[in-house]
Amino acid sequence: MKRLIILLSLLLVMLLAACGNTAEPADDGAASGDDSAMSEEGSDDGAMSEEGSDDSAMSEEGSDDSAMSEEGALPDLEGREITIAVENAYLPFNYIDPETGEGAGWDYDAWNDICARLNCTPVFKEAAWDGMIQAVANGQFDAAGDGITITEERAQVVDFSNGYTTVNQRLLTRIDEDRFSTVDEFVAGDYVLGTQVGTTNYETASGMLDEARIQAYEQFPVAVQALISGDVDAVIMDETAGQGYVGVNADALKLVGDPIVSDELGFIFPPGSDLVEPVNAALAAMEADGTLAELADKFFTEKFTITYDDLE
Repeated sequence: MKRLIILLSLLLVMLLAACGNTAEPADDGAASGDDSAMSEEGSDDGAMSEEGSDDSAMSEEGSDDSAMSEEGALPDLEGREITIAVENAYLPFNYIDPETGEGAGWDYDAWNDICARLNCTPVFKEAAWDGMIQAVANGQFDAAGDGITITEERAQVVDFSNGYTTVNQRLLTRIDEDRFSTVDEFVAGDYVLGTQVGTTNYETASGMLDEARIQAYEQFPVAVQALISGDVDAVIMDETAGQGYVGVNADALKLVGDPIVSDELGFIFPPGSDLVEPVNAALAAMEADGTLAELADKFFTEKFTITYDDLE
């Protein structure tokens, strides 16, 4: 009987020990649950990370905006000096202001604006029209203004910017001229036409008349003076320039007839110049914000009243 009691006691101890062993994994499980909770907290961190991802996405969108801003921005020439050839004798594009003694005109205003946009410094260099295009082609200047007409022939020796305005070629005559009032009547008569050498006006004249009826001068002021003196019967020139001659000479000169031909004007650069693209970008911006229209209104209308008589 005692043995039976001892055996039963031993069995009970073994059973209790076994029950105690099965409780350990529960403790581990609790620890595991804590780890899981931490993992869930980490999961919250992950959620924050995902929110950070959203911020990152926003940052990427900001980057796109920045890229667009950079793409739309004009080139920065970092203060580079740009030498620009001008005649300083071609109204209204360039002249020496009689009041200040400084260079003025459309070319000056336009290039000052261009360089303000591109972060460059315009340096205007006076040069004679005859030879100006070749001088730029040879790299003596970085660019030239002077209202140069864009032509295929010239484009073979220099690079052109995009056109910044279009002008008409017209006939300038004496105020009392009554023998002709159109180009056709002029061509049909026996009249002599004055112009300036090396210009598209000269080329137009050559296409209409025999060389014997064309009198070419080094500068338009000389041609106009020849007209006033009666040495030629008319002068062919760009309408914008012709308006400058009429000015206070309204009692002596007038423009007659319809436009003979329309020309697009542009700046010229040495072949392969790295300035063409930046200047085109600046011109496009000036077109978009109305600056070119303002310059045209200032210099290419009756608002421009300076004449060659004022420059003497």
